[in-house]
Amino acid sequence: MKRLAIFSAMAALCFALIVPAASAQEDNKNHGNFGVFFNFDRLGGIQGTHPNMFGVGARLGVNVQSHVVMEGEMAYDFQRSVTSSISAPNGGIGTSTRSNLRILSGLFGPKIQTTGPVRVFALLKGGFVNFGVGGPVTAGTINNQIGNIVDGNTNGVFYPGGGVEFNVGWLGIRAEAGDEMWFLNNGHQNNLHIAVGPQIRF
Repeated sequence: MKRLAIFSAMAALCFALIVPAASAQEDNKNHGNFGVFFNFDRLGGIQGTHPNMFGVGARLGVNVQSHVVMEGEMAYDFQRSVTSSISAPNGGIGTSTRSNLRILSGLFGPKIQTTGPVRVFALLKGGFVNFGVGGPVTAGTINNQIGNIVDGNTNGVFYPGGGVEFNVGWLGIRAEAGDEMWFLNNGHQNNLHIAVGPQIRF
């Protein structure tokens, strides 16, 4: 299942790179977009650990036509500290430990949008999520997790969502939210995904 999801995401990304954007010109800033974002993921179905994850990511979109953009994105959620409290006769005791969970995700799919400086859009993306544990967050740790996408703890993802973006010329800001569904070995898990960040139109 996970190999099929990875193969599908890679095939779709290759398709997006060869789709001509020449027919998508409603103005001189409508070839596509590049953006970075801060993301928040509230993980559903996780008990006993902190369900909120934070990370950063980047995306690239190529306009197929004025209302359709094919987008690919990747995000990395950092490990979180988990605080637990124990009740005692003389007062509560709190301890803080690291969850050691890191999440690497890649998504690809169409974005259907309105036109103009303020755009409302809907997303329908698929891809993968990879879980990494242990060790400090360094460039080597991130590279190892990227290298383990095929053979590591990787599962398929389906992400329907929507949002709004505000553009002034080539510069804009975008906010989106949706349900990032992970297809795990024991079934699927629904997770709230929110991403906000600047983008450049070209």
